[in-house]
Amino acid sequence: MSADKTSADKTAGIELSEDQKKRRRSRSIAIAVTLAGLVVLFYVVTIVKMGPEIMNRAL
Repeated sequence: MSADKTSADKTAGIELSEDQKKRRRSRSIAIAVTLAGLVVLFYVVTIVKMGPEIMNRAL
């Protein structure tokens, strides 16, 4: 291949079909929901491990 590629060649990537775009979006949403669930889970576990006395501590 030629070493002097034009910028149009560099930006022309793989074109995804509508089905592939839809699947990618649904995977991204599933990953985001899972990540948010883990954040909530870690927060709840942290609060439970600290116990109710955390609210009665001196500031």
